[in-house]
Amino acid sequence: MKNLNFNNKETRLYLLLAAVFLTNAIVAEVIGVKMFSVEKILGIEPLNLPFIFDSVISMNMSVGILIWPAVFILSDIINEYFGKSGVRRISYMAAGLIAYAFVIIFAGTHLPAADFWLELNNTDANGQPFNIEYAYDTIFRQGLGIIVGSITAFLVGQLVDMHTFHFLRKLTNHKMLWLRATGSTIVSQFIDSFLILFIAFYWLGNWSFLQVVSVGLTQYIYKVTFAIVLTPVIYWIHYIIDRYLGKDASLALIDNASGIRESE
Repeated sequence: MKNLNFNNKETRLYLLLAAVFLTNAIVAEVIGVKMFSVEKILGIEPLNLPFIFDSVISMNMSVGILIWPAVFILSDIINEYFGKSGVRRISYMAAGLIAYAFVIIFAGTHLPAADFWLELNNTDANGQPFNIEYAYDTIFRQGLGIIVGSITAFLVGQLVDMHTFHFLRKLTNHKMLWLRATGSTIVSQFIDSFLILFIAFYWLGNWSFLQVVSVGLTQYIYKVTFAIVLTPVIYWIHYIIDRYLGKDASLALIDNASGIRESE
């Protein structure tokens, strides 16, 4: 990773994985302000499962969580082939770009709207009065309110995932990819799922602690479930990369990633 040659396959592979990783991470943060109900999608009544202190749990989650499985799959793939150095670089870059995106969004919500745009969009599909500028500003500014929690949870989750993945790799060597991929996700996403909600909605917001626990638990179960379900996808991507690089080059890259010693 220290000397990048843009003409070789390894560098092109890293750039492709990094680009997809960054796109998914940024999009997840932008759309994550909306909470959705899984029960409504399934056409069933809210589960309202009994929880501690007379509270209940329903299947409510952030929209942004839908594409997070792609993020931690790509993180594990980058970890497998490019080591902690590769994951650390892309994680810091993602955090910086998320912050940059929200600065631009913040500036955009404070620009004066064009009169013709307001006039063209002054009613909804049913002909009811509609203030598109208010809707635009309200939706995007919600994301600004959780940026501290988002970036903190993202970085902590990524670094925990990175170290857990390598700890499990030392135990398994080239074997049991499923264990280090799923195991690192189970550990890191437990922290990520609750940390972002605690900072953004409890500490800086107006949620109760039980709401944080309820939604965090639902999101964590979703992430772990998909980490298990998508395990074949990791093997499939692994197979595609091995075919692209060649078996010998692929093993050399993995060996280098697993044995690399980096300064923090």
